[in-house]
Amino acid sequence: MTIVGGVFLAASLILMLLDIKTPVDPAWAAVVICGFPIMYWAMAGLILERQISSPLLITIAMIASAMIGELFAAGEVAFIMAVGAILEDKTVQRAKKGIKRLISLAPGRGRRIAGGIEEMVPIEQVKPGDVLRVLPGEVIPVDGEILCGNTSVDQSVITGESLPVDKAAGDGVFCGTMNCFGAVEIKAVKVGEDSSLQKLIRLVREAEDKKAPMQRVADRWAKWLVPASLAIALITYLVTRDIVRAVTILVVFCPCALVLATPTSIMAAIGQAAKNGVIVKSGEALERMGRVDCVAFDKTGTLTHGKLVVSDVISFRPGFSGDALLLLAASAEVFSEHPLGKAIVARAKEQGLALQPAEDFRMIPGKGVCVTINGRSTLCGTAAYLCENGVSLHNDAPAALEKVRRQGKAAILVSQGEECAGLIALSDMLRDSSKSTVAQLQALHTGTVLLTGDHRQTAEYLAGQAGITDIYAELLPAEKAQRIQELQDAGRRVCMIGDGVNDAPALKTAYVGVAMGGMGSDIAVEAADIALTGDDIDRVPYLKRLSNAAVRLIKLNIFLSLAINVAAIVLSMFALLNPVTGALVHNGGSVLVVLNAALLYERKFID
Repeated sequence: MTIVGGVFLAASLILMLLDIKTPVDPAWAAVVICGFPIMYWAMAGLILERQISSPLLITIAMIASAMIGELFAAGEVAFIMAVGAILEDKTVQRAKKGIKRLISLAPGRGRRIAGGIEEMVPIEQVKPGDVLRVLPGEVIPVDGEILCGNTSVDQSVITGESLPVDKAAGDGVFCGTMNCFGAVEIKAVKVGEDSSLQKLIRLVREAEDKKAPMQRVADRWAKWLVPASLAIALITYLVTRDIVRAVTILVVFCPCALVLATPTSIMAAIGQAAKNGVIVKSGEALERMGRVDCVAFDKTGTLTHGKLVVSDVISFRPGFSGDALLLLAASAEVFSEHPLGKAIVARAKEQGLALQPAEDFRMIPGKGVCVTINGRSTLCGTAAYLCENGVSLHNDAPAALEKVRRQGKAAILVSQGEECAGLIALSDMLRDSSKSTVAQLQALHTGTVLLTGDHRQTAEYLAGQAGITDIYAELLPAEKAQRIQELQDAGRRVCMIGDGVNDAPALKTAYVGVAMGGMGSDIAVEAADIALTGDDIDRVPYLKRLSNAAVRLIKLNIFLSLAINVAAIVLSMFALLNPVTGALVHNGGSVLVVLNAALLYERKFID
C-alpha cells in the first residue's frame, strides 16, 4: 500500500511540473494511504498514552498543508514517514520459538517404581520421594539422587560441560539431562516447576520480558519538536501574516530524515553483516553492540570446538611406543559408545592403525571397559577401576594424572595383564581464532570474561591459552545469568557469546546475546540477538567494529538531518521556500541519509 501511495505521489509531482490540472489531485491517495495510519498513531499516542510523538508533528503538517491546498507536500511527508516506519519494522522482527523448543526437552513420562512394580506415569504424578528408573538413552525426568547403579550423564543442556559426567549412588542428577549408559534408580528430589529445566525455562522468559524495545529517536525528540515547530510557525505568522510561510515551517520541521537516520544505517549494517556470516535479528541489537564494553564467552563450543580429541599419549612401559599404546586402547574401546572411547578410536583410524580383534567386551558405566586382546585382559578406565581389577599403577602414573588434570583434560589409564601400560589424555581443543579474537577485542577497549559450567582447572587452562584472565567456572545457567547481571549492575554493558541450551538465560540477560549458529543449539540461537552462522568466532571483533561504525553513522545522520531542517526553517521564515519546495528540500535530507547508509554497506571491516 505504501508503494501504491508512492506511485500516486509521483503522478502528482509529474502533473505539477507539467502544469496539468486534474479534478482530483493524485496526492490525495498518498495522504489517505500513508497519512491516515500516521494520524491514528498520533491520536492513539496522545489520547491513550498521553505522549507527544513524531506522528503528531506529521499529522499537523499534513492537515495544515491540505488546508491551504498544498496536497503534494502533505502526501510527501506522509509517504516518507511510512517508508521510515517500514524500514524500522524490518530491522526489529525477531523469532521467539526458543521457549517452545526448551519446553520440548522436558520429558512427559517417567518409570515410577512402587511396591516393586514399575509403571510409566505422567510426570505430573511424580512426587518428591518417589523412586524412578531411568534406562540408557532416556532423559532424566526430575532432579534427583541416584539410589543404585552406575552411569554417565550428559549434562550439557544444564551445565554446558563437554564431557559426560560419571555418576554413582549418592550423586545428584538434573531434569532434562541424558542418561548415556547404565540403568539407574533415582529418588525424586525436585519435580515439576521446581526442577532445574523448568527453572531454566523461567529464566529465559523473565530475561525476555526485561528487555523493553528502545524508543525511536524521533519520538524521543518529539516532546520538544512539536511545541517548537508550532511556536516558530505561529510567531512567523503573527509577524508576517503569511499563512504559507507558517505551513512551510511545519512541513520542513517534519523529522523525515531523522526518522530514516537510524533504520537505514542499521539495515545497511545488517545487510553487510549477513554477507559476512553474521545474522543480526534487530536494529536494537546492532545499536547495543556498538555500546558493548565487555564480552563474556562460554567455553565449550565457543572458545573451543566442542569436540574431544586425543591430546597426549604417555607410555609407562619401556620400549612400548605411543602408537602401540594408542592401538591397544583403540582396540579395547572399539565397541564403546562413550565419547572418550570414540575419540580414541577416531585418532587411531586417523593414524592408519590396524585395530586388533577384541573379545569379551564389557563396559562398567562410570568406570571403564574390559576386553581380551591376544589372550590377555586389557582395561581402559579410571585408576580406581584398574586397582579394583588387580592392576598395580606405575610409579609415574600419579604425577602424569595430576599434570593432565591441571590442564583440564580427561585421562584414561590403559593396562595389559596386571601392568599399567600408559595414559591417554583427551581435551576439547581451543579454536585457532580464539586467541586473536580476544586480542582484537582488547585492542577495541573491550574487556573479556569466561563463564563456564566446566571445572575450574579446565577453565583456567583454556582461558590462559586464549588470553582471558577473568574466569568464572562451575556455573549453572542461573549463576551465569547472575554473573552477567552483576557485571551490568556495576556499569558494564555485556555481550554474552554462547552455544548451548544452558547459555539461553545468560544470552537473554546480557545487554547483547550472540549465539554460535552453526553448531549451537536452536534454543541458544533463538535466545540470542545475533547469530554467527559459520561459528567463526573471529566475526565478533568485526561485529564490534561494524556496530561502532553504524552508531557513529546514526549520530552523523541525525546531525545532518537536524542541520538541514534548521536551514530549511530559516529559508521558510524568509519566504525563500514554499510548502512544495520545502518538502523537496527536506526530502533531499532523506536522500542524503540513505546515501550515507549505502556507503556503510560497501565499507570493509574485515582485513
